Amino acid sequence: MSVHSRGVKPSLAPDNDALAKAPPVPKHLSPYAKAEWKRIMPQLIARRIITKADLAGVENYCAAVGAARTIGDTMSAGGLPDLKLGGLQIRYMQTARQLAAEYGLTPTSRARIGAGLPDDDDDVNPLNI
Repeated sequence: MSVHSRGVKPSLAPDNDALAKAPPVPKHLSPYAKAEWKRIMPQLIARRIITKADLAGVENYCAAVGAARTIGDTMSAGGLPDLKLGGLQIRYMQTARQLAAEYGLTPTSRARIGAGLPDDDDDVNPLNI
């Protein structure tokens, strides 16, 4: 019988080509996106899961977070909610969430980082038969 792995993401693991220090913040990002870059980059560097090849994806994540926050500010300034802006904000937030999961920035994806580690628990598990 075959085991289906469709939709199951592989465990994140440290990369041999991981960056040792954070690259500078891209100048074209919005202020919110720059703040997000500065917030997440130390975590990604410390976990050794980010390489040069991943920087465009991280940049896209930061841009999506920045756009969602900018739209939120715009809608807060107005009196009535703008349904078109609200829909656009939701799409940016969904994109940011999906990209965050790719880089271990969500609780579930962080749990996957440790999923590939060997179990060194010597306690007897009463559920094992």
